Amino acid sequence: MRLAAFLAADGTVIDRGLYTVFPAPHSYTGDDLIEFSCHGGLVAPGQLLAALFAAGARQALPGEFTRRAVINGRMDLLQAEAVGDLIDATAERQARAAVHQLEGGLSRRLLALREALLEALALLSYDIDFPEEDDGPIPPARIAAHLRDVAVQVERLLATAPAGERLREGALVVLAGPPNAGKSSLFNALLGRERAIVTPTPGTTRDAIEAHTEMNGWPVRLVDTAGLWDAAADLDRLGVEMSRRYLAAADLVVECNEQAGGWEVGKLGGGVESNQAVFIRVLTKCDLLTSKLPDLSASPLATSALTGQGLDTLRSAIAERLYGDGATNYADTEPMLTRERHRVALARAREEIGSALTQLPPRGEAVLAAHHVREAARAVEELIGSVDVEEVLERVFGSFCVGK
Repeated sequence: MRLAAFLAADGTVIDRGLYTVFPAPHSYTGDDLIEFSCHGGLVAPGQLLAALFAAGARQALPGEFTRRAVINGRMDLLQAEAVGDLIDATAERQARAAVHQLEGGLSRRLLALREALLEALALLSYDIDFPEEDDGPIPPARIAAHLRDVAVQVERLLATAPAGERLREGALVVLAGPPNAGKSSLFNALLGRERAIVTPTPGTTRDAIEAHTEMNGWPVRLVDTAGLWDAAADLDRLGVEMSRRYLAAADLVVECNEQAGGWEVGKLGGGVESNQAVFIRVLTKCDLLTSKLPDLSASPLATSALTGQGLDTLRSAIAERLYGDGATNYADTEPMLTRERHRVALARAREEIGSALTQLPPRGEAVLAAHHVREAARAVEELIGSVDVEEVLERVFGSFCVGK
């Protein structure tokens, strides 16, 4: 790292700043790298970039630095995806899960699976190439037991996909209920800002409003929906239909009501039924109750957007119902599949392992069994990036911000 004057093409001093040299292969990308640090603002950085472009430099493509790091072996595809997840994280648990993957937690688990599959392939190859050896062929039962053990490990990883994808994308939490039930006020209170319009007039919200937030460190996509009722006007009916669609997709529904009675299990106003069984009933506007204040920890939960009563209890209840009481440290200790690409690849590996088991001698042919094991290993390799899959690279890095 050195202090230097940065000059324009005509010799004019742009700024005085630092430049740091990172020689290959110890840089982030594995290439020779120079980093310039100048003062902030608009003029100095702009002039420095213009001077660099005039000297022959170009702007990096989206994800190019991380892509180069993958190509040069500084990280694998899973770790590269974790870089993007860390940048996009909006909640503490998302960031911690991304760091865990960036440190290679999932990569190590998949590399172990790959090695186990290669070992099974070696056993099959021995049986195919040296059937007449003194020790005799490898017993099919031994190979079958080995493959079944690998299949169990694959199933365990696949079981993490729903929670992993939910953690990465944020769980969908829908506030629903009849008109004027306090949904929009509760929505704003949980966000901590005025995001939805609130008026005393029933039916103010006619469209779904979605915002990203967190509940006790866990990511949530919070949605305020139009009131559920037997609407007569076309515009109101469209709002109710939008609410129905969000209810069908919700991971958790917060059923809002300003009165303590009239709850129906699994149903909301207008007889609308959600596909999900996870409901939390909330009694809104508890500050207006003239009777004794209900127990804030009871069901339905009593809340007040005006006074803030019960909001922390509701946040804790949402986090617990979505991610589990014992899930606090899960994302830090267990690798999870966080993308559809992960799930699809491992599902293909599981299918190939199943096909290999059906082809083991004496019922099948060892050559066919070896083919399926090789395909299973290839599916795992594509996940890690051990093979050059240009289409996968494009898909992974196309969503990155420019440069990173």
